[in-house]
Amino acid sequence: MSNKSKGANVERELVKLFTENGWRALRVAGSGVGDDSPCDVIAGKSGSGGYAIEVKSSKKDRIYITKSQIEDFMLFANMMGLQPVLAARFNRQGWIFLLPSFLEDSGKFWVLTLSNATLKGKRFGQFFEGIYPDEEN
Repeated sequence: MSNKSKGANVERELVKLFTENGWRALRVAGSGVGDDSPCDVIAGKSGSGGYAIEVKSSKKDRIYITKSQIEDFMLFANMMGLQPVLAARFNRQGWIFLLPSFLEDSGKFWVLTLSNATLKGKRFGQFFEGIYPDEEN
């Protein structure tokens, strides 16, 4: 299975998670292919607002993301009036959701480590039910 199809399957899994919890969500066509689709999933629920979601998964304990990808993602979310969120799934850890501001700067890339994600991230119900504070921890 190619990395592209693995990524699409992970995105579909996330859309299903939102749908099963009473949200509306959709995969963004062409996400990850060019500059025209700077996020992977858009989700919303009446009374909860809308989210632009960048989906990442890894079998390793860290995920590297180019600075330009995060910059484009943040610009898109802000232009659309959506809250930017990272959805990460590390091997056998389940989904972890966190704000892009929790990424670590490695110089050339932004890095999401498993330890930082588990420390600062939240599970689906915690993040999307308003328990997650607006300010950074």
